[in-house]
Amino acid sequence: MNFAERPHDLLWLRHDAALLGVTEPWVAELWNHQQPVVVRRDVRKEGLIPVGVRGQARHQRAAAWVAPHDVMQIISPEMLVVPAKLNDHPTVQALVMLRQQPWPWEWGVTGSTGFALATALPVLHRDSDLDLLIRTPQPRQPTDFTRWQQALAALPCRADTQIETPLGGFALNEWLRSGRVLLKTARGPRLTNNPWAEETP
Repeated sequence: MNFAERPHDLLWLRHDAALLGVTEPWVAELWNHQQPVVVRRDVRKEGLIPVGVRGQARHQRAAAWVAPHDVMQIISPEMLVVPAKLNDHPTVQALVMLRQQPWPWEWGVTGSTGFALATALPVLHRDSDLDLLIRTPQPRQPTDFTRWQQALAALPCRADTQIETPLGGFALNEWLRSGRVLLKTARGPRLTNNPWAEETP
């Protein structure tokens, strides 16, 4: 399967043994290859894709690696912005509300809501947040997100947005509040005033 994975993409694997480098014992008990893993931010190691595994509890998150040839299916956050059977949940209702407006960027849903939409597994709670992702290959200004933030404020649940640049991801609220953000990159987090610019020595 030829693809270019990105952080937050969900991957389905060929078999349980395709999950490599796991150290947490709960993974063998709770995970199988019918559940997706999520691409995490890290440097590829020996051609392997860095992924994370979700457990049943919020604190159960495990880092692992998979070989590209063991990936059977990939779903991006953008692919999950579709009508869903789970529309009785506040986060899915919020997602439907956002879909009703045109936006000048690629966006999608991640976190527990994205996982639930992709798998139909009962991972959502009444107090679950809606985690959103916006792709911004070119620099943006804070005012570009005024209408987006207003829309989020009117949703029936709490919503958090991560902005994805070619260099990494950062929290939109943090950027709008201070202009300086913690940019999460494949080589680790760094503070920056311009999350679209390469770090200078």
